[in-house]
Amino acid sequence: MKALIQRVNRASVSVAGEEVGRIGPGLVVLIGVAVGDTEKDAQYLMQKIVNLRIFADGEEKFNLSALEVRGELLMISQFTLLADTRKGRRPSFIAAAPPAEAGNLFNYTVELARGSGLKVATGRFQQYMQVEIHNDGPVTVMLDSREKRD
Repeated sequence: MKALIQRVNRASVSVAGEEVGRIGPGLVVLIGVAVGDTEKDAQYLMQKIVNLRIFADGEEKFNLSALEVRGELLMISQFTLLADTRKGRRPSFIAAAPPAEAGNLFNYTVELARGSGLKVATGRFQQYMQVEIHNDGPVTVMLDSREKRD
């Protein structure tokens, strides 16, 4: 699984002109599910995401996590994070999990996020979405569960 995390002042997501999710200060988390990903990948990513120290303390150093600042999470499914652009000009998405599998694992990841106690909003899986992101910093971090170190 891949997660692209953006620290934000606020963010929202709309489907067909209807706002379906909104957060204040926190993180936008774009999630891509790859073929072969499991619940262990989701667990690893969520632990990293909520505990990643990318919020400034009183000395403007990255010492605080989303849990410590009570940041909100906007979670969006994003299969294009699995794009393979090594050949040609059109990305291949062969590494992305099939929709049913990806949807189940994305929903599981959302439930893990809700279990953290933070406010969680989402888009709608497999829908065309408009995401409005007000980056803070900007601070953007990529996580890949396959690159974890034991």
